[in-house]
Amino acid sequence: MFTLAQLSSFVAVAEELHFTRAAERLRMTQPPLSRQIQLLESDLRVQLLDRTNRSVRLTPAGRAFLNEARRILRQAEHAALAVRQVSTGEAGALAIGFTAAGAYSALGALLSVARRTMPRTEVVLREMVSRDQVEALTEGSLDLGVIRPAGTGPDLVTRTATREGLLAALPVGHPLASREGELRVSDFEGLEVLMYSPVEARYFHELLISIFRAAEVTPVFTQYLSQVHSLLAMVNAGWGTALVPEAAAQMRFDGVVYKPLALPGPKPVELNLVWRANNDNPALHALLRHV
Repeated sequence: MFTLAQLSSFVAVAEELHFTRAAERLRMTQPPLSRQIQLLESDLRVQLLDRTNRSVRLTPAGRAFLNEARRILRQAEHAALAVRQVSTGEAGALAIGFTAAGAYSALGALLSVARRTMPRTEVVLREMVSRDQVEALTEGSLDLGVIRPAGTGPDLVTRTATREGLLAALPVGHPLASREGELRVSDFEGLEVLMYSPVEARYFHELLISIFRAAEVTPVFTQYLSQVHSLLAMVNAGWGTALVPEAAAQMRFDGVVYKPLALPGPKPVELNLVWRANNDNPALHALLRHV
């Protein structure tokens, strides 16, 4: 089978119609160039060039093969470029997991960075709760997770992406909805509060339990739900109040009023980037460099 070197030699001679000029173009001497053409014709079992001491002409077969040779060389060049781009993270594929609430905060910024700096990389998005993301990262079916703090194990690396506060989500007409300024945790004493599931939304469940316990406040927990948008839909229907991350205010419900909640210390709601330490996907490491 012919080689790329033989094709390059043939294209140079076919375009120059002169062995000496073709050899100079390829920065080689004429004898090895002639040998490459002979080997190509032998492999193809057809004469491509008519040679005399005074001229070089393409045969009909040579004219037909010239276009194919150029096409193969272009494809080879494109393939080499694509491989180099994959190796540097400029191209390839990247699987990113995210939580529903995370889509309203860090995910948008992350995707903007990927689109701007890695336009040739295919990004595959998978909406998953944090627990399922950790499992997928460990198994290798996910490159990067955008998750709430969770037990991740020694093989996973964690970087804090954002921190945000909590908002009280209240039905329109609720007594607290018209109050000026920030609400306090004590305002929820005895109120019906839509709670996060202790399994599917363990992070938020434990966060709210710790906040109410520290303030010695005892609300009445009603429904237990796993997703922020589900809680807000219930608030919108007048089924109670809820505490949600600040980014959730981007979810517009006509029947929901958002009020800031005063809390001691730093903003309590954390969102992390998590990846497997031994993940060798160049696209992952290119994105991490940019963010």
